[in-house]
Amino acid sequence: MIRINLLPVKAVQKKEKLQGQLIVLAISVVFVLLGCFVLYGGVLKKINAENAAISEKEQEIARLKKTIGEVAHFKKLQQELRGKLDVLEKIKAARSGPVRLLDELSLALPEKVWLVSYKETGGAITISGMGLSEETVAEFLRNLEGSPYYKNVELKVIAQMTQGKDGLRLQKFDVTCQADTPKAK
Repeated sequence: MIRINLLPVKAVQKKEKLQGQLIVLAISVVFVLLGCFVLYGGVLKKINAENAAISEKEQEIARLKKTIGEVAHFKKLQQELRGKLDVLEKIKAARSGPVRLLDELSLALPEKVWLVSYKETGGAITISGMGLSEETVAEFLRNLEGSPYYKNVELKVIAQMTQGKDGLRLQKFDVTCQADTPKAK
């Protein structure tokens, strides 16, 4: 009887099967590694894109900070300019104030009344003068009280004096009042 030894065939088949499995395993490992490299490349690309976006945003922030600094500087300059304009407006208003006061004083001054001195200090006004009679001095005080530029008109002193060779009797007076600038309409 013939005997066939099948054992080596099984070993060879087993060996071939093992080689096939090793090849499939190697190919699988290569594909897995290739997939990992592709995924790693994609993630690395995203990381680089995000870093570039972060860098761009930081540059924009730096530019905006510079712009904000310039805006703050311009606001400071604008505030200084407004302050200067306010000072100019006050100077302009104060410049016309004495002219108005003296104009109103000349309008309030009746005939036969003469002014000797006019002093203004911080809005307080002292006027000294002479009048031909007490009535003309009283008329001057009424006219002064009626003016919108003078308030709190008060007669401090009135005294009679004689002047000249003919003995002309004059009324010497001192008046105090406050300067008042009416609001512009």
